Amino acid sequence: MSRSVLYASSPLLASKTPVWRSKFVVLCIAAGFAVLAGRAVYVQVVGNDFFLRQGEVRFARTLELPANRGRVLDRNGLLLASSVSAQSIWAIPEDVDRDRAKLRELARLLEMPIAELDKRLANEDKTFVWIKRQVDQPIAQKIAALGIKGIYQRQEYKRQYPEGEAAAHVVGFTNVEDRGQEGIELAFNDQLAGRAGSRRVIKDRLGRVVEDVGDQVPPVDGRDIQLSIDSKVQFFAWQKVRDAVVANKARAGSAVVLDAVTGEVLALANYPSYNPSKRQNLTGAQLRNIALTDTFEPGSTMKPFTVGLALDSGRVKPDTLVETGPGRYSIGGFTISDTHNYGTLTVQGVIQKSSNVGTLKLALGMQPREMWETFSQAGFGQRPQIHFPGAVSGRLRPYKTWKPVEQATMSYGYGLSASLFQIARAYTVFAHDGQIIAPTLMKADGPATGVQVFSKRTADEMRKMLQMAAGPGGTGQRAQTLGYSVGGKSGTARKQEGKGYASNKYRSWFVGMAPIEQPRIIVAVMIDEPGAGSFYGGTVAGPVFSEVVQQTLRMMGVQPDMAVKPQIVAEAVEESF
Repeated sequence: MSRSVLYASSPLLASKTPVWRSKFVVLCIAAGFAVLAGRAVYVQVVGNDFFLRQGEVRFARTLELPANRGRVLDRNGLLLASSVSAQSIWAIPEDVDRDRAKLRELARLLEMPIAELDKRLANEDKTFVWIKRQVDQPIAQKIAALGIKGIYQRQEYKRQYPEGEAAAHVVGFTNVEDRGQEGIELAFNDQLAGRAGSRRVIKDRLGRVVEDVGDQVPPVDGRDIQLSIDSKVQFFAWQKVRDAVVANKARAGSAVVLDAVTGEVLALANYPSYNPSKRQNLTGAQLRNIALTDTFEPGSTMKPFTVGLALDSGRVKPDTLVETGPGRYSIGGFTISDTHNYGTLTVQGVIQKSSNVGTLKLALGMQPREMWETFSQAGFGQRPQIHFPGAVSGRLRPYKTWKPVEQATMSYGYGLSASLFQIARAYTVFAHDGQIIAPTLMKADGPATGVQVFSKRTADEMRKMLQMAAGPGGTGQRAQTLGYSVGGKSGTARKQEGKGYASNKYRSWFVGMAPIEQPRIIVAVMIDEPGAGSFYGGTVAGPVFSEVVQQTLRMMGVQPDMAVKPQIVAEAVEESF
């Protein structure tokens, strides 16, 4: 039988409770409700914008709509660079299905070690990680077919370079974000890139788009860039430079082809090169655009400018006699020599035989300021005005600091420096009626106008001398070309090593033009450190010049101006350093 409890008799219940205590409790409850009501008003009315933004941060996303990057075209409209659709693979690590068989297959398709894939999926950010950017469409389709939970794809654009190694140093490349890093891709990045659009969306936790919010801003595609480069000339020049570097066991080589009428750059080729679509394990030597970035003492290729000044100033005529015997000349404690004792030469003979002694004797009859001004007008010591990254200015010291021996050595190309591109541009003085014209990488509409350096008469006389230098008895006989008359100057210079010159390291080059009466092209070729025995510019670089000239003029539709018969003379003629 249960026991009765008399609650009324409990001392605790029987005690009198103060009235204020109950009122206090009711007041606290009322205050709590008031705070909650005020907070609700603040959230729903007063601070509504802030909380809406916070909600959007967690669910709303602004998706970038990438613009299609503009194409790079050659002068004939052929593609040098274009963009194609590609898929980038990303993941939400915390959601990824860890089926090892599927992950191994994914790693295989991505050509990635499974350990690298595991490392990426172990990323600290559990909501997003890139697995691999810009995967080709066939591979992306196979990855989608695996159906791995947590692995997603995003469409991007991938750059393609049809000319590969041949045009790599001209076109350059972009990074994975589609921004230009080298060459034309860098120089014209703003025009090529266009402007990305945007799309505001709501996403769920799996990254899927639920709905669009706001207005969509469409992307503006980049504009195309048409270059002066002829892709066929470019490939042929690169191929011949490559073959010459390999055959002569050289360190590197370069060739520049200019249109002598318009100043357009038809080819700018370097070897070694690289494939801009596959840039793994690249070296600095491969990336360097040596035609524009490397400077060297131009050697005998400077002699025409010294002789041209002597002619233009009226000091000498082409048939003026110059005594070069006994093949040596002492000045300032130094002895300057020719490779042979040529005795008495005409001014024409000084160029034909590439006489150091004859050139310096002409130079010492001039004021240093005259030589400096002529060299400067020809572009030496000045950065080429070309819209392209990496072009250098070379070195031409102020004439006030020249000593007599320095004036003598500068007359035949020592004591100053220039890039191959600068030398090619300087030779427009002889090809363009005494005017130096500005080179351009953009397709031009008509002939260029330039700055007068020499008179037309002097330019004509110098072209005849250059033709002699490339003909029988000259130092550039192997530069002769079937069907076309050519003129040019070979050069061979010992490479600087420390404070002096190496005894067995040379740079060899040949710079000239064709056809000689009305030049259409200027070609400059440089081979760095030939190591197969021969090192003279006429022997090493001359044949490359010959082949590039012949092929280029044919591609341009220039009619031969000589009977098509072998013009190459087997006789080897040494040139002075």
